[in-house]
Amino acid sequence: MAVARVLVIGLDPARIQGWDPAPVQAAMARGQARFDDHGIEADWCLVAPDENPEGVIAEALARGDHECVVIGGGIRKEESLCELFEKVVNLVRRHAPDAAIAFNSSPQDCVDAALRWLR
Repeated sequence: MAVARVLVIGLDPARIQGWDPAPVQAAMARGQARFDDHGIEADWCLVAPDENPEGVIAEALARGDHECVVIGGGIRKEESLCELFEKVVNLVRRHAPDAAIAFNSSPQDCVDAALRWLR
């Protein structure tokens, strides 16, 4: 049986000014552990909004066939990043047209979002 592959796209907490990245990084580690527990290969594409995120995301999407792409809340929920969110959705549609698109509510529940579409 093939291993499911998921791409998680989100903001890099270490590159966001004014944030303490430690809690988010810890939640991401718990999220990765949950992917591992389910036998799902998870690739993380973490971007900074002011450092060519579209190019980084396009490269991550081109690196492999992902059955599901999870778009993180940092990109979706921040009003000032609405245009970036739209670009991310359209990049997924263009570069991974067969992948399901899922949305998480925190870094540690990424696997739950993906599992809704991988079942």
